[in-house]
Amino acid sequence: MATCPSGHASASDDFCDVCGVLIGAAPSLAPDRAPAEASRGAAGPASAPDGAGPAPGVPCPRCGVTRAGQFCESCGYDFTLAGQDTFGPDAYPAPPPPPGPPPPVSAPASAPVPAAPAPAPPASAPVPPSAPVRPATAASAEWTAVVTADRAYFDAIQAAGGPDAAGIAFPAYCPQRRFRLAGSEVRIGRHSVSSGIDPEIDLSVPPADPGVSRLHAVLLKAPDGTWSVIDPGSANGTAVNGSEIPHGQPVPLQDGDRIHLGAWTELRVVRGT
Repeated sequence: MATCPSGHASASDDFCDVCGVLIGAAPSLAPDRAPAEASRGAAGPASAPDGAGPAPGVPCPRCGVTRAGQFCESCGYDFTLAGQDTFGPDAYPAPPPPPGPPPPVSAPASAPVPAAPAPAPPASAPVPPSAPVRPATAASAEWTAVVTADRAYFDAIQAAGGPDAAGIAFPAYCPQRRFRLAGSEVRIGRHSVSSGIDPEIDLSVPPADPGVSRLHAVLLKAPDGTWSVIDPGSANGTAVNGSEIPHGQPVPLQDGDRIHLGAWTELRVVRGT
């Protein structure tokens, strides 16, 4: 096993396998470098024999790692150049630290998308107001007077025994007649030229009832459309549904009421035609 000029035990006998120095003869300095070495003298760094560079254990002048061979294990500096480097260790700055991980890239904040407005409900066509339906009232309905001869009423008059009852006979035929009630009043009686009476319901048409006065009764229309009957002062009186009414007092009538007057005449008021 060989020993290098720096004192390293080397398995190789040509170059030290620790520091790489040539074994057997130390390299000579070049003529142009001798003055520089002499000028440095003792002021230079501690070194091994000529050509060996700094001894093992000396820190690397570039990165400061302790020497273990000819070349620095950290930055690769050649220790055989120690004392020859005119720039010094500061001319070889430490390598920059490895770059760190890149900063996280965040996705750009997107502008909020405004919510779509709610669709307006479809406009529906306006429904025209319908005309109010008014119930049929007595004012809007027509009234009719139906005139006939009533045999039962005639028999009752005969049984009462009036002064002229014996000379009155019930007609063999009396057709039914209808009179539409119109205006504010309807007169019931017998037509008389001398008296100037022309009633709306004329009972002088044959067979004429001898017991009916010229102006026997009057039908009066109320503001609500209903009717009433009044006897202004007939000679034989007027009855409603079998009851005689007083003179000069209106009596309200209902649909279907019966008015009796004279010797056999019945007048029934009905709503409608």
